[in-house]
Amino acid sequence: MKKRTLGNTQIELPVIGLGCMGLSEFYGPPTEKAEAVKLLHKAIELGVVHLDTAEMYGFQSANESLLGEAFVDRRDRVFIATKWGPTRDWETGDRLGIDGSSDNCRRAVEGSLQRLKTDVIDLYYLHRVDPATPIEESVAAMAELVAEGKVRAIGLSEAAGDTIRRAAKVHPISAVQSEYSIFARDIEADIIPACLEVGASLTAYSPLGRGMLSGRFKTESLDAGDWRATNPRFQGEAYAANVALVDEIETIATSKSCTSAQVALAWVIGRGEHVLTIPGTTKLENLKSNLGAYEVNLSTEELASLDALADRVKGERYDEMGMSIING
Repeated sequence: MKKRTLGNTQIELPVIGLGCMGLSEFYGPPTEKAEAVKLLHKAIELGVVHLDTAEMYGFQSANESLLGEAFVDRRDRVFIATKWGPTRDWETGDRLGIDGSSDNCRRAVEGSLQRLKTDVIDLYYLHRVDPATPIEESVAAMAELVAEGKVRAIGLSEAAGDTIRRAAKVHPISAVQSEYSIFARDIEADIIPACLEVGASLTAYSPLGRGMLSGRFKTESLDAGDWRATNPRFQGEAYAANVALVDEIETIATSKSCTSAQVALAWVIGRGEHVLTIPGTTKLENLKSNLGAYEVNLSTEELASLDALADRVKGERYDEMGMSIING
């Protein structure tokens, strides 16, 4: 199992982790708790130790609570990353905006520690940059948590290159989390160079294009309540055009006797030693399949074919509101 060192630390992590969001919200009904815990325990047995969650995932932060219950008796076997910044109404679940203030950081971390049933968070991200709060204030607040032993390393999510550089002047940034896949390469011009400059790892979320690159949507439709139905890449003519592009990934996968998802994940893993990935899934068979990407090696010709796909993708990766709060 391939490992890489987390930026600005001595911590080694397997390149493939697990994004846990979908177990609690956004991609349809929450997974039944017993089944979710079973999946999380199996992940550890398979060598997946990097688990990613956030305060805003699930009603009343259900995803953090799920991980806390799953790992309370095996905390030393996992590396838990969580995130703060976006706020929700605790009673209704309505989103209230982004608060990157030091006061909100302190409130958020205490709640996360309690729900995760732990004394320390391994990696703590600012989930989205608050335009009303200088990044220096947000990072200084997280730096205090490191000094107090409540957090081991800090990161940013969907931050612009200049923001990353400013943040790194306050405290070492260990990771920057951004969407990155064969279909989503917009971060290559600004964000990845900033990561390399400050020594931060890139944690690639949605490396399978929110499931599209697996080919599953050629035969399956979205479940009721699935957030992807509001995503521009999953709507109308854009959806049909993007699903058709997956044929080219499947051609490569067939020639290599592997799956399209494994090809897509291998492409991301191959982008450099600074890259970690957190593909999400609610199914054990998909988790096992993702780990097969370690064994997939792409040729120069195959990489060139895959590299050409991003410019042909239709639709932004978020709706108008979502796009307005990335690259902060």
